[in-house]
Amino acid sequence: MLLATVLALSSAAMHAGWNLAVKRATGDRYIALWGAFSVTAPPTLLLVFMYPPVTGSLPWAALSGLAHVPYCWFLARGYDRGDYSVVYPIARGGGAALGGIGGFLFLDDRLSVLGLTAIAVIVCGLILLPDRRRGSDITAALAVASTIAVYSVSDARGIRMGGSGRAGWRYVSASFLAGSICITLFGLLLGKGPAMRHAVRADWKRFVLVGSMSKTTYAMVQFAMRLAPVGYVSALRESSVVFASLIGWKFLGETGSKRRLWCSGIVAAGLLLLVVAR
Repeated sequence: MLLATVLALSSAAMHAGWNLAVKRATGDRYIALWGAFSVTAPPTLLLVFMYPPVTGSLPWAALSGLAHVPYCWFLARGYDRGDYSVVYPIARGGGAALGGIGGFLFLDDRLSVLGLTAIAVIVCGLILLPDRRRGSDITAALAVASTIAVYSVSDARGIRMGGSGRAGWRYVSASFLAGSICITLFGLLLGKGPAMRHAVRADWKRFVLVGSMSKTTYAMVQFAMRLAPVGYVSALRESSVVFASLIGWKFLGETGSKRRLWCSGIVAAGLLLLVVAR
């Protein structure tokens, strides 16, 4: 459990960082997300070819890849229309709560009464987070939360089927590749091909940096889910919402961020309860 905790918390800080890079990107943020997710596709394809995953885990990798299409689409829309310190916490915290419920319903994960109370505290903090205005940015963030729950449960199932050691890495590579393929195909269907090619030539260094951070955090969480319940890992990882509120307040100058920081503190209290419950 200690290793799962360290992996989840470390990924939280890195995850808030690469999302900030996407928020501050100029132009089409879907392409910024596409670049981050797809820059490692060629070496990942080689890994999958050399070390194919367990056959039974492939449908879960495919489902995870499909879920990343609406994830990228709605996250880009949320960052286009709303503040980082609102969209990010709602998306990530909501995904943690829904992921915990999904783990309980579909993976036979077990959470104590205190654990369920902790998830309820997290949800309360998220409800209080937005100001009185309700708009498309909140809707987009909630949609992202739903997709996070889907791929969290799918990845947990797939990586547990994949076994330990190298077998686990095989599933991680397959899910990475599935996400890259699905996000790329969707972008091409939308006619973004020329913009993608231009972005690769102009921003490949940023894509490599952000993509490496994204893949590292993703892999860390997937392995943590093999060691602990989905709800525990997902909620602990979402301590990144506190980092997001601090960043929005100190570095982006977003209005109302002090109140959002307090609300994120409520979410963090729920995360602490979840740790105690384990």
